[in-house]
Amino acid sequence: MRTLQHWRFRPVVLSYPVLLVLSAVAGVLLYMVPPAAGEEGAHGLPLTHVADIPLPGRATRLDYESYDPARHLLFIAHLGDGEVIAFDVGASGVIARIAGVSSVHGVLAIPELSRVFASASGTDEIVAIDEATLKIVARMPGGRYPDGMAYAPEVHKLYVSDETGNTETVIDVRSNQRVATIPLGGEVGNTQYDPRSQHIFVNVQTRNELNEIDPAVDRIVARFGLPGAEHNHGLLIDSQDRLAFIACQGNDKLLVFDMEARRIIQSFGIGRDPDVLAFDPAPGTLYVAGEAGIVSMFSVRGANIKKIGEGRLGPNAHVVAIDQATHHSFFALKDVGGSPVLRIMSSQ
Repeated sequence: MRTLQHWRFRPVVLSYPVLLVLSAVAGVLLYMVPPAAGEEGAHGLPLTHVADIPLPGRATRLDYESYDPARHLLFIAHLGDGEVIAFDVGASGVIARIAGVSSVHGVLAIPELSRVFASASGTDEIVAIDEATLKIVARMPGGRYPDGMAYAPEVHKLYVSDETGNTETVIDVRSNQRVATIPLGGEVGNTQYDPRSQHIFVNVQTRNELNEIDPAVDRIVARFGLPGAEHNHGLLIDSQDRLAFIACQGNDKLLVFDMEARRIIQSFGIGRDPDVLAFDPAPGTLYVAGEAGIVSMFSVRGANIKKIGEGRLGPNAHVVAIDQATHHSFFALKDVGGSPVLRIMSSQ
């Protein structure tokens, strides 16, 4: 374990292949740790604890995660430490700490570009990271308090929620330049891309609205009121089933929005202060992770949606990412026994 800490915390001095070998060895050791730490939180959830893997840095807030399945890399925003952690899922170890991303909130891997974009709310920037070198390659204006992000591939544009700036920042990823700012008229929640319509959808959480943006013209083309919503922050689009899932922090509700009928069709109570949503399409499983550490899980079969479990997974378990190949879920926890931890669960 001392060897693991030694190589993890050094500046970039070892080659990538050497790091993979070392992290693979470390992963074997870590998987031998008894799963007692995970047993505290899986009550009521159809999940099995796989491992708790220590993360580097201080026990400070961790935020969004994004997974690149081609490279088997999970990127984790360590907000409190101002860095992005690159975690190799296959080798079960951290391979890089990318510093200089002040108060990083959002992180989005775009495999076809070999890029990761991170929203640095401390400096109101969007930071571009090269996936091959794990180095910062560009910085762009990100509005005011940039948070969630979505990518529209047809127009090569990144859309960024400027949470307190009441706008959506648009960045051309080919030039790494801001090309538009779209006023939304209220505090902005999460932003998502819908491959079917090729449009961007944005929560406007102080208006209890879902806004639709056409990337071809970078204008709002529709505003949808959300009956039953209070501070709609989290957002996930299930394009195949033509559904949007909206997590409301003000009243702890999950709303189901029919994207064809353009209306709310269902509402569920969920854990307190919901934040990040993730979807595993093959089994049709939706995860909603909340600030109180409660995770709610749903089965999605077209319009047939039902809750299949809810329970406390771990302290501050408000962010989740999914490996669709293994059906493992990844929860970055800021403080387990005084240190940050990546808690890995399996639905199989």
